[in-house]
Amino acid sequence: MISMLKTMKKKRSGISQEVISVFEGIINQYDVGFGVNLTGVKCNNPDWDSEFSRALKEHLTEEQRFRLYEENGACNGTSADKERIAFATEHALMPLNARIELFSKTFDRWKPILNDDNTLTLTFKCTHGYYRQVNMGKITAVPPNADEYFGRCAGGRLYELQKALGIKLRIKSVDVTPLTEKLDNPVVFTYDIVN
Repeated sequence: MISMLKTMKKKRSGISQEVISVFEGIINQYDVGFGVNLTGVKCNNPDWDSEFSRALKEHLTEEQRFRLYEENGACNGTSADKERIAFATEHALMPLNARIELFSKTFDRWKPILNDDNTLTLTFKCTHGYYRQVNMGKITAVPPNADEYFGRCAGGRLYELQKALGIKLRIKSVDVTPLTEKLDNPVVFTYDIVN
């Protein structure tokens, strides 16, 4: 969340100082996974994530949240970046549909669908996080902070697709099916192709 707060503070984010202060307050109050808050005080409280997520929905527009998720997606900067960039370079002249097909086979990953309206749709299920907890019987409904969790997941998939396919994307929508109704592929991410 510290990185998300840094992104909020950039002028281009369009987020007011008043709203930024709300998030600084949350991070100062709770332990955000680094052992101490911004003032150096250790304060172990598991509620920070829910409060941060609630504040995202309360104080930011969907568009602002999507832009934050694009820059701070889950799994950004992983060790697979070198292979993704090499793949994009090697296959840059292939039509996008062919690159998508090859990406899916080469990396043994899900396959996004290229739509006629210049968007990509990815029907997705993460193998950890909420789904793992559902399979273990620990969660029986979509948690209140699911929007933020799945938004960050959409940002992570965006990051991976951009690196491997050599294209620029923007999150258009994040649709979550109730977890207990459709566990095979419960999330649909739609991305605008912007180049």
